[in-house]
Amino acid sequence: MSKLKWWQTAVFYQIYPRSFADGNNDGIGDFKGATEKLDYLASLGVDAIWLSPHFPSPNWDCGYDISDYCNVAPEYGSLDDFKTFLHESHKRNIRVILDLVLNHTSDEHPWFVESRSSRDNPKADWYVWVDSPPNNWQSCFDGDAWTYSPERGQYYYHYFMKQQPDLNWHNPAVKQAMWDAVRFWLDMGVDGYRLDAIGTIFEDPNLTPHTVPMNLAGLRRFSDLAKTPDELTLKDKYWNDMFKNQWGQAGIHELMKELRAVLDEYDGDRMLVGEDDNIDYMGNGKDELHLVFNFPLMKVEKITPGHIRQNQQERLGRIENLSAEKGWPCNTLGNHDSSRMYTRYGNKLHGPELARLHAALVLTLKGTPFLYNGEEIGMTDYMLTDISQVKDTMGTWYYHAIVTDMGVHPDEAILRTAEMTRDKNRTPMHWTSGTNAGFSSKDANTWLPVNPNFKDGINVLDQEKNPSSLLHYYKHLLRIRKESPALKEGEYLPLHDEAGEYFAFLRQCAEQTVLVVLNFSASTLELDFSSIKEINAAKMRSIFSSAERRTGEIASKFKVSPFEVLIAEVNS
Repeated sequence: MSKLKWWQTAVFYQIYPRSFADGNNDGIGDFKGATEKLDYLASLGVDAIWLSPHFPSPNWDCGYDISDYCNVAPEYGSLDDFKTFLHESHKRNIRVILDLVLNHTSDEHPWFVESRSSRDNPKADWYVWVDSPPNNWQSCFDGDAWTYSPERGQYYYHYFMKQQPDLNWHNPAVKQAMWDAVRFWLDMGVDGYRLDAIGTIFEDPNLTPHTVPMNLAGLRRFSDLAKTPDELTLKDKYWNDMFKNQWGQAGIHELMKELRAVLDEYDGDRMLVGEDDNIDYMGNGKDELHLVFNFPLMKVEKITPGHIRQNQQERLGRIENLSAEKGWPCNTLGNHDSSRMYTRYGNKLHGPELARLHAALVLTLKGTPFLYNGEEIGMTDYMLTDISQVKDTMGTWYYHAIVTDMGVHPDEAILRTAEMTRDKNRTPMHWTSGTNAGFSSKDANTWLPVNPNFKDGINVLDQEKNPSSLLHYYKHLLRIRKESPALKEGEYLPLHDEAGEYFAFLRQCAEQTVLVVLNFSASTLELDFSSIKEINAAKMRSIFSSAERRTGEIASKFKVSPFEVLIAEVNS
């Protein structure tokens, strides 16, 4: 019997609540709509939901500017609606983790309203205040990181936009208030948290200025225009140098240990996953975060066998050698902040094939997979064409900055804005081929435009009727994973390390060994595994293939079709 925790064997599915399902037809997703779709998620085969922020918010940053940590945004419903959603999820054996934003609040949060009211208010020291800007630090969203507050006659610090003031985590009262909020939802029964932007919680105490010869708008423009290898290298250096004194500073590990201790007060193996790829935040394997995302896997323009092998060698080597207890990997290729997987890693010739290949990669590698809502039907980025459509404040700021300050023509500015804004991968979910893709009624004005390709079969209802659809492919692959002990908990053993066209590996546990072959080429390949000791004297049986392959016995030498995903059980 497996000794792994639920979060190690689960498949997570990220719900972006504003865009998932609209239950009251006001154009905005809500808990009523999400609850109605839980049977769909159960049939898909997911085991857990990561719910993006659902808290009250002015929505300057789409919910990541929180004005009340212990309630539900009215547009999403009531606290009772959330409780119903949580209860109905648990009834279907689906766990739920929430987004926890530790670095900052909304400037409309009562804590900040009190803090800025006067310098002698009891919460005066709950945020980071200075008499005058001590350096040239930039907000990563919209320019200067120091904003003047006339109420106090001082400046406050914000790593994100000015509507998101940073909390002062050196103040014990701030920690106590936040841990109380954490317990509020744990007491209700939530299963854990995804931690937002943990690397930004503390800043360089010396307030060291950055040395980049431009401001944020200038750097974004420089990045847009960078083409040569030298320019691209300089771009990356500038991005690092601009913000290196504002993240990854001392104090985070101690804070994560405190938070882990709070979760460990509760039964049910509550868990923490950090929006960070730094394995150090897993501590010794038992005292900080349970998971961190394998972002290096997705931070490339093209997924290749060589990149995957190198990534796995580096990540697994470190994760499995934590001092107290082996860590556990966590893999994804998409989320609400990044271009959709189908768009980002696809191409015009082989988009459908590559979508299947990349899905299989995430679901067969060792570790906990995270999927993003809509990827299972092949949703793509949707480029907005008018600045009035843009809801991502980072996008509107950039548009006006380059038009007003740099003289960029509005036609070029909207193209650049559409490419950089996160709106493109946050559009409403496609449920049917009807008006508004079945997300809202025909009379509703959806909060973001619906991608019109929902009419082309990129919707749940049409794909449920089509046995060869991407949706059915996901369902089949998730079922195979659920039924295969090796895919859920097995060790990873790479094979054919020099192969450039395909990626092959074994997953092995006491109960089962499986061979996984992912053909990244448009050619039929003849493969020979006869020299692999685990395969040479064994019999293999195909248990999954994306090609027209009959299930049954496979020899140690066999052919794989272009872009084929093959999973075979190896029986000694």
